[in-house]
Amino acid sequence: MIDLSVIIVSWNVRSYLADCLRSVFSEFNHSNLRGQVWVIDNHSTDGTVEMVQNLFPQVHLISNQNNPGFGAANNQGMEAANAKNPRYHFLLNPDTVVRPGAFGQMVRFMDERPEVGMTGARLVYGDGRFQHSAFEFPRIGQLLFDLFPVPARLYESKMNGRYPRKLYEPSSKAFPIDHPLGATMLVRNDVAKATGGFDQTFFMYCEELDWCRRIHAAGWEIYTVPAAEIVHYGGESTGQVAARSIVDLWQSRAIFYRRHYGRFVNRLASWIVRIGMRLRIKKTVEPELVQAYQKVVSIWTSERSTAE
Repeated sequence: MIDLSVIIVSWNVRSYLADCLRSVFSEFNHSNLRGQVWVIDNHSTDGTVEMVQNLFPQVHLISNQNNPGFGAANNQGMEAANAKNPRYHFLLNPDTVVRPGAFGQMVRFMDERPEVGMTGARLVYGDGRFQHSAFEFPRIGQLLFDLFPVPARLYESKMNGRYPRKLYEPSSKAFPIDHPLGATMLVRNDVAKATGGFDQTFFMYCEELDWCRRIHAAGWEIYTVPAAEIVHYGGESTGQVAARSIVDLWQSRAIFYRRHYGRFVNRLASWIVRIGMRLRIKKTVEPELVQAYQKVVSIWTSERSTAE
């Protein structure tokens, strides 16, 4: 048995992944945790596989010949890691750098709180700026914030699913949340097995929200541990395919709303999204983005985007 399996899903972020892996192995030495690392590469074309093979031979590398999606690849990594019977899986984005003590703080907290099934870290951007790393589950309010002009002071509010910044102070106690950002998630292996991991219906985005709903429903708590700091650059893979990422995001949101909310919320959400996307179409001159917004309108117009 090992303490921790670190699962990293990569796609065309070779240089970020190299820095991430260096920080992971450094943190293993710092924390004295018994751990191993699995990299699941989703058919990168930038030399990622060769870089891992040459610089990090101790990494367990799975090189997919296609891109099955974020959730599917994480499930693939957890399944492979289970051969070592880890106590915890740490799901980590490749565009991250683990700060000293982060693994130890999170594992120690979960060892002391057996009712907690998952934790997230305190995230900062590459320049050290604060980054929201935990959120309440989205409802209608978050759609309005995403699609329409809203007073800037409200973006930090509970109305937008945010937790107060003061809770994230490094000296603050761990606090309960609905879900962490999918960039960093420490989950008990038995919780992952009991809840089935990610639903692979989600190709990209919202898969962590759906999984956290099921973890809560199974009776587990989820927390953020502010003492654990991880740098998260953000969007380094999805930024390479902006139009496709827009469609992936709003398709996943449609699935999430349909699955977890009733008919009234879905109808209202569909109306809001379609109006918001049509406004974007009017303001956009890039053909690829116009097509992406039109595709989103089609997705949310479909009867499938409303609850049965």
